[in-house]
Amino acid sequence: MPDIMVKRWFFLGVLLLMPLVGSAQCAMCRAVIESGQDSSLAEGINNGIVYLMAIPYILIGVLFYFIFRKAK
Repeated sequence: MPDIMVKRWFFLGVLLLMPLVGSAQCAMCRAVIESGQDSSLAEGINNGIVYLMAIPYILIGVLFYFIFRKAK
């Protein structure tokens, strides 16, 4: 049983840290935003991109969790 708990905590930690690690922007968006002086705009767009990217992964993870739990 403890092995399962360690895996769950590790998985939860990875999911929670994913938005902090992934600062993804396309090259064109980054160039246009960095050329301006408003850094809060660049940070806001970057956070929006990361959140839009993370939502499908979270939904698929939840789906596979329920499928795995149902099969077990």
